[in-house]
Order: sequence, then structure tokens, then C-alpha cells
Amino acid sequence: MTTSVARVQTLLQDHPLIDGHNDLPIAFHELCDYDLDAVDLSISVPKLHTDLPRLRLGQVAAQFWSLWVPQDDDAVRRTFEQIDFVRRFVARFPDSLALTPTADDVEAAFKDRRIGSLMGMEGGHSIGESLGVLRIMRELGVRYMTLTHNNNVSWADSATDEPVLGGLNEFGEQVVAEMNRLGMLVDLSHVSADTMRHALRVTTAPVIFSHSSARAVCDVPRNVPDDVLRTLSGNGGVCMVTFVPYFVSQPFVDWVAGARAAYPDLDPLRPADQKKLKTEYDVPRPQVTVDDVVAHVEHVREVAGIDHIGLGGDYDGCPQFPIGLSDVATYPTLFRALADRGWSDPELAKLAGGNILRVLRAADEASA
Repeated sequence: MTTSVARVQTLLQDHPLIDGHNDLPIAFHELCDYDLDAVDLSISVPKLHTDLPRLRLGQVAAQFWSLWVPQDDDAVRRTFEQIDFVRRFVARFPDSLALTPTADDVEAAFKDRRIGSLMGMEGGHSIGESLGVLRIMRELGVRYMTLTHNNNVSWADSATDEPVLGGLNEFGEQVVAEMNRLGMLVDLSHVSADTMRHALRVTTAPVIFSHSSARAVCDVPRNVPDDVLRTLSGNGGVCMVTFVPYFVSQPFVDWVAGARAAYPDLDPLRPADQKKLKTEYDVPRPQVTVDDVVAHVEHVREVAGIDHIGLGGDYDGCPQFPIGLSDVATYPTLFRALADRGWSDPELAKLAGGNILRVLRAADEASA
């Protein structure tokens, strides 16, 4: 164990760890309405999963900050406000953070021991059905867009809504083409399996899943089927495995289904309701651990290949995380578990950030 601790620490000092999805912007809005004077992120903030000291402990080299807002008439304005927050956050801590929209920028910040900051819109509703808004978002530094969130948009089906289009419509194809032209990564987390397949047919650049796991390991619609993982390999993209318990543990998913059936007025995914269920529901809640995440990482490696995996924890986007992966300080725990299972340093380096850096460069090359 001591050997793997030192090995992982050295590895992440030499190779950047880049996470694909962190919901700090919306969590910070809910905590203090984006007021950087009210909450100091340079010290520990126990109400969040993310702050600068824990990012350092987790040896995070770069983070895609998720720009998620509710799907309503104010979505475009609220997305601009989140871009403003990320830019002010980086400007507040120039010795620790840097805006890094390109792979070269990420690597330069890493050499300077600053944490790179990239942005990704979570949901096509953030462009208000406007390619012009999409172009402006790219100009402001947004590097990916998740085509949907939990609900459909008019031009793409979501994984967790009733299918309408069976994938993309003509405007949806135009969105993908324009993202390719702009060098904005097409993010297929949250979309239906048919939308995944459709987007992979029409894209001319590698795609990503910024925070999804493997459906063969945990059968929920938000995860990626094996046929899509195989297609992803040919596309050159990356599936960034998430840590969300409901997406990584089949026993936990089954427990949630049972609890919902027994107590339809309670939400088993809410910590407050879980306390009630603990006393009223006679089926114990299964533990979700780092080993569950390891299973997904290894499955994606097996099906898609070592060049097509990454990590997208989804911290501050979910109330609870697996044992051993409680916040952004805990990434080395996952890497130690993989090292103990025989992963080589080159394999770990690709998982950490090598693969997503390649995809960023490929998107820029396709755009050029």
C-alpha cells in the first residue's frame, strides 16, 4: 500500500489529472448566490465537495466546471451568469487557478502548478435553440455542451425523458456540425442511447461523455451501452466515468427502486429522506464504495480501450458519493486502487488526463 501511495503521488505530479464534470457553479449559487466575498473557497468549505485546499490534496490539475441551470425561459441568461462566476473565481485566485481553454493552456498551467479551468454547458437548453448563442458561448471559452439534461430539448432526446425524435432532428444535426466547426466538444452524457448513436454517426470530431458510466455494470438509462462504447473507440472519443452512486452500483439502484415502491412520498436519493427510510424501510441501504467505480473504469477500458477512458466525478452535483470518494481530495484513492490491480503508469496517465487532452487537440484540429 505504501508503495502505491508514493507511486500515485509521483504519477499525478508528472501527469495532469483532469476531471470532466464538477457542479461547483450551481452549488455555489445555491450556497451564496455566487458571492465570492461571502464564502472563501481558498479555505475548507464543508458544505461543498470542492474548494482549493481539497483540489490540491486530490492533485487535480484541471477541472471542467459544469454550467448547469434550470430548463426554463431564463436559461441563457443564467448560463452567462455561471460563465461570469467561473471567470471571477479564477480571477480571485490567480496564483492557484488559470483559464485554460486549450490543451496547451492546461499543460502550461500544470507546469506552473496552477489548476486549469475549463467550462462545459450541461444541457442544450442553454443555447435557447440559437446557433448564434452557441457561437458566443464558444467565444467565451465554453469547451463542451451536453446535448440535453434530464429533459428533452426540441432537437434531441434525453436519456430520462420520453423519446420523441428517436435521436436528433435536422436542427440537432446542425448543432453537432456547428460544434464540430467551432471546436466545441459534443458531450453525450444525459442523452438517450439513440441520440448517442445518431450523434456518433454525424459528428466529424471525437465526442465525450463528461460524466457517465457503463450500462452493462449498472443498468440505468444515464449510462453508456456497450455498442456505443465500441463505436466511441472508432470515433476517438472518451467516456469519463462518474462516481454518482445511482450510476455505479446496481444494488443501490435496486434498493432505490424498492424504497420508492414502498414509500412513494419519499425520495431515496435525498439524504433527509434516507434518514426516514433507515428507520421505516426494512431493507438496508447497500454501501457504495470505490470498488464500484473501479468496476466501471475497468469495463470501459475492456470495451472501448485504454485510449477512451477518463474521469468525471460530478462533485457538488450529487449529495453523496461512494465510500472512499467523498470529495475532490480523494482522487488518489481511486488511482491507488487501480495501481493495486495492476494498472501501469502509462495506463493511469491516460485515464488521468492524457486521453481528454488528446480529444481537445483533435477537436481543435477538426475545427481548423
